Amino acid sequence: MKIKLLLLFIFTGYHLLYPQAKTDSLRNDSYEKLKEKFYDYNYDGNPAKSKLIAQYYLAKAKREKDISQIANGYAFMYANEDQKNALKYIDSLAEITKNLKDDAYPTRIYLLKANVYFKFNNQKEALNNYIIGLKYAKQKNNKRQIALAETNIAYLNSYIGKDSEAAKVLKYYMDNGSYLTDNELDKIRVNLADCYIELNKLDSANILINKGLQAFKNKDDYRYHQYLGLLGFYNLKRKKYQLAINNLLPCKKYFLAADDIREKNYVLLYLGKSYASLNNNQRAIENFTKIDSLVQKTNYIVPEFGEAYTYLIDYYKEKGDKERQLYYVERFLKIDNMLDAQFEYVSRELPRRYDTPKLLHEKENIINDLQSRKTILNISIGFLSIILVLLSFLYSRSKKRERQHRKIAQDLINTVEMRSFETSKAKLITNPSPIPIQTDTENKVITEDKSAKATPEDITQFILKELEVFEDKELFLKKGITSASLAKSIKTNTTYLSEVINTQKGKNFATYLNDLRIDYALNRLIKDKKFRSYKLLAIAEELGYNNEQSFSLAFKKKTGITLSVYIKEIEKSNNI
Repeated sequence: MKIKLLLLFIFTGYHLLYPQAKTDSLRNDSYEKLKEKFYDYNYDGNPAKSKLIAQYYLAKAKREKDISQIANGYAFMYANEDQKNALKYIDSLAEITKNLKDDAYPTRIYLLKANVYFKFNNQKEALNNYIIGLKYAKQKNNKRQIALAETNIAYLNSYIGKDSEAAKVLKYYMDNGSYLTDNELDKIRVNLADCYIELNKLDSANILINKGLQAFKNKDDYRYHQYLGLLGFYNLKRKKYQLAINNLLPCKKYFLAADDIREKNYVLLYLGKSYASLNNNQRAIENFTKIDSLVQKTNYIVPEFGEAYTYLIDYYKEKGDKERQLYYVERFLKIDNMLDAQFEYVSRELPRRYDTPKLLHEKENIINDLQSRKTILNISIGFLSIILVLLSFLYSRSKKRERQHRKIAQDLINTVEMRSFETSKAKLITNPSPIPIQTDTENKVITEDKSAKATPEDITQFILKELEVFEDKELFLKKGITSASLAKSIKTNTTYLSEVINTQKGKNFATYLNDLRIDYALNRLIKDKKFRSYKLLAIAEELGYNNEQSFSLAFKKKTGITLSVYIKEIEKSNNI
């Protein structure tokens, strides 16, 4: 009831809302001063004070009937509300500014909506609104709003694991965003440091972290603890686990008392991982369990939380506590479903051995086991027999799967060797350096003919010839290749290129690129013993992948087996 009355009285008059002491402290402040206070409190993680400023600001603007300032009041009010009320304030802002001649609109509407959706885990709508806001900002050539849209898209990219792309944008605006506020620049620095840690650019991250610690120590507790938390993450990445714990414990105390759900969860996650790395299971469980408690209260989730749940599942599985194991399996599956609805690249972060199909199967086994135990507690011999049969079945199935994977690997090796032999034989027979046929399309950029229904034959042949060069020179091993970059390099457009690959190669561009890389890997792994000794990350980078996860998934999808199985069979065949 108090909350409802508060929302009602916001619009009825300032004197009904605030104690006299608070009104006196704000009465002489200009709009600019109030705005400065609002942003300071908001960025410092002090929602109660920032909300108080927003309420006073809106009431003052309404009393003075200043449309532009009323708009600012609505924009401030949304910041500390739940999703429904936040969107209502933004709708009010849209209504009052529809005839306002101000270059900030309608961009501001879309950026604020995006912030709300981002905050409440609707990543799809957040991205849509950021993109629309960016479009309007560019139309009005509003540099500051362009920067806000692009940095927020960068935060979203980082949120789903695209840290390299995010870091480029953040670094640019940190160096060139002189028109941004100190608060906005500091937010960029914090997120850039986080990206650097994720990308293992630890020296660069450490420089930013130390600057932040020095700037805010004894001056701004919230930001100081933000940077201290990053220092904990940095030391966790360096495997300096006790140092990480020493950094993170004061952050845990501070953020659990503050109203910042993101910082709470990440501090708990890094603490849990640090304790787990030191084999302090009890402390790890304590922190990971707290994450689950907060997720249930707030529904705030990110892909990294999966690590906490898999740890809890493994811990209780090892302890033989099937009830708790089942509970965390179900919690993990629920989070997995929520993430699938929002994150296109969620598989990057979720541990592979606890993917959804396996968890569903394990859940079914646990439930059946729990139900069976209730009825056969007094039939020990029968129970043991069932267990033995089940173990035998699982062992047999495991061996069968292993044989199947070995057979796939052996077939792959034979196929690659045969193809290599036939290719070498063909090169002896045919002219290895055919004279290139000059076409008119080679010396000009091909533009899209939208009136045609299909790619012209001469362009098709030109693109096919360029693709042959692309394959022969192994240019597909370069990092960052996209259909756009390849089309540009061979002087055509993406429409023609995609159509030729689809029709002539029988696959889309992504599959075409992955197939070339995996085929190259299959062949080189057989021939190059040193290449086989590389670590997974090094092999992935040699093949043009950004990370080992992307390569592993592509290899498994193409071959049906893991890289380790394939290499193991190569070594076996070489030792025969």
